[in-house]
Amino acid sequence: MNIVLDISPLTDDSKISHRVRGTGFYIKNLKRSLLEFFPNNRYTFFSRGQSIPHDIDIVHYPYFEPFFLTLPFRKKYKTVVTVHDLTPFVFSDKFPIGIRGRIKWLLHRRNLRNVDAIIADSQVSKKDIIKYAGIPESKITVVYLAAGEEFKRIRNEELGINSLRNKYNLPEKFALYVGDVTWNKNLPRLIRAVKKTNIPLVMVGKALLQKEFDKENAWNQDLIIIQNLIKNDKQITSIGFVPTEELVLLYNIATVFVMPSLYEGFGLPILEAMQCGCPVITTKEGSLKEITGDAVFFVDAYDIESIASGIERVIKNKRLQRELSEKGLIQAKKFSWKETARKTMQVYKKIYEKTH
Repeated sequence: MNIVLDISPLTDDSKISHRVRGTGFYIKNLKRSLLEFFPNNRYTFFSRGQSIPHDIDIVHYPYFEPFFLTLPFRKKYKTVVTVHDLTPFVFSDKFPIGIRGRIKWLLHRRNLRNVDAIIADSQVSKKDIIKYAGIPESKITVVYLAAGEEFKRIRNEELGINSLRNKYNLPEKFALYVGDVTWNKNLPRLIRAVKKTNIPLVMVGKALLQKEFDKENAWNQDLIIIQNLIKNDKQITSIGFVPTEELVLLYNIATVFVMPSLYEGFGLPILEAMQCGCPVITTKEGSLKEITGDAVFFVDAYDIESIASGIERVIKNKRLQRELSEKGLIQAKKFSWKETARKTMQVYKKIYEKTH
């Protein structure tokens, strides 16, 4: 097959934030995996503004944003699109879109309904796509993501662990958070929970240190709350964005990884932590139970006391830490980029065979 993959988020400076977020990670690993495991196809990788060859069989847009133009208005080729989540519609009161947003969504939803196949990251995301976009279930295939191979247990102290501790002045024991700062991440409750303990929290994420942003935008209100909560607080260390090699080390030396989300379409950092042997605390909201199985310590996303007691219990119990670490390593092995590529290729073949 002649397959075209849109890699715009990896090359477009206006979308630079995607490079270091889940979208960029997904595109980079999907591209690599398709080339590695299915080399007999012909692949073309294009960015917005570039022309697509005429003699192609499939074009895959590996991300969809409801309020930005990520799909063409005119469909010329057999088209696949990956929809990672529709969080703004699940919690519409927390993500107001306004009149302009509604108009954009109506237009982009029409484009979405015209594609030949949709890939969802989880069963939860699939249900949301059916509910909020009105897509027939038969058009949607669930294809799980996976952590990158670089996320693994590191046993050798010479590989930079000590220097990383010194660089960020990390304590011997700490809870780790990695991710965005949007409302569904539930960070105000996490921070307030940590403040009820004497346990240090290390937070990783580019937006955490962001200084210039629209403070009137309702979508940014949690960032204002978060920055006020962590300001001048020595118990909480916010180190912003870190390169992948440092993130791997952080997962390895953290006592526990905490992600108390109110909703996730997938929750990739959890698999990254598991693959590094880090015990995980999370919730049963969104797709999290679907992805984690029983390999984590569950807390109530809406209860600060539950989050606080969960962190204290895992931090103070080495036996529980070992149990969660072992279960997490086993759970993470259920996900691989080889399998992601295989199931993605099945989607391609299904719509290709309809016309050949």
